[in-house]
Amino acid sequence: MLTPAESQALGLSLRVASESVAFNLPLAILIAWLLVRARFAGRTLLDAFVHLPLVLPPVVVGYVLLLLFGVYSPIGGWLHATFGLRLAFTSAGAALATAVMSLPLMVRAIRLSLESIPAGLEDAARTLGAGAVDRFTSITLPLMAPGILAGAVTAFAAGLGEFGAVITFASNIPGETQTLPLALYTALQSPGGDLPAVRLAALSIGLGLAGLVIAELIARRLRARLGQ
Repeated sequence: MLTPAESQALGLSLRVASESVAFNLPLAILIAWLLVRARFAGRTLLDAFVHLPLVLPPVVVGYVLLLLFGVYSPIGGWLHATFGLRLAFTSAGAALATAVMSLPLMVRAIRLSLESIPAGLEDAARTLGAGAVDRFTSITLPLMAPGILAGAVTAFAAGLGEFGAVITFASNIPGETQTLPLALYTALQSPGGDLPAVRLAALSIGLGLAGLVIAELIARRLRARLGQ
């Protein structure tokens, strides 16, 4: 049984991960399409920039976000003064940090799915008079569905475990930004926190494993349905 504080951390983790996936999904589809189908100067640089969070320490990502979106930073200060929107040290900031860290996972899954679609299908639809939007919505997007769903579920599972970027940008505030990994960290630093730490660690492992299994099952079922 989880304590009220642990249940609150679990609920916040689920909400933060969901918000990060919702924010990332259209952006990930656009970036994947640009990297596979478009030809433009700087494509390699865009690819490297999108995947940069995979090779950077998460604390660095959180610190960069703090520099960009802190209340006294140029972007963060403008958002706060204009719209009253504060990202640093809030649950919205935790979702943003999680989104940045999980975006490469979504882009990679969607990109691999898109690369497996023969370009000849889109060319054939073009010769039959289908416009760009029609080709994308009726051919490309349905065939990308396995990668999109698998990437979204994988990013959601990864978002549940994001720690470094969240604690750096959003801090560890109980009830506001204390997600499941941060609650585990707090338990490890507290006297007598061994049992809560074991519960939270087991819960994190279970959620992560379930997310990966679900992502694989969804991808397999959609590929079978699409005849891939």
